[in-house]
Amino acid sequence: MSEQSKLEMFENPHPQRDYVITIRCPEFTSVCPKTGQPDFGTIVIEYCPDKLCIELKSLKFYMQSFRNKGIFYEALTNDILDYLVQACKPRWMKIDATFTPRGGITSQIIAKYESEK
Repeated sequence: MSEQSKLEMFENPHPQRDYVITIRCPEFTSVCPKTGQPDFGTIVIEYCPDKLCIELKSLKFYMQSFRNKGIFYEALTNDILDYLVQACKPRWMKIDATFTPRGGITSQIIAKYESEK
C-alpha cells in the first residue's frame, strides 16, 4: 500500500441542503514516534459536505496508511483534517481523535475547519 492512499469522492446528492455526515473509525492505529509502541484510538470525522462526499472504502485505506507511521496525536489529527478538507472542500469539518490510555493518561485532540463562504 502506498504511504498515503488516494481518497475518492462522489457528488453530494443534496448540495442545496446543510446536513451532517459522521464517520467513526474505532480501530485507528498509529505508532508513537518516541517509543515505537502502537497507539490505539477512535477517530470521529464530522462534516457538512458542499459539492463532494468522502467515499468510505478509500477513507478506510487512507486511515490504515497511519498504521506503521510514527506520528504524534496532535500532528496526525491536524494532518487528517488538512488532507480531508483539501480533498472534499466541505462547508465545515471536525476531527475528534481520542486515544486509549497510555501510562494512565488519555488524550483527546479536536481540530476544526470552517469554509469562508
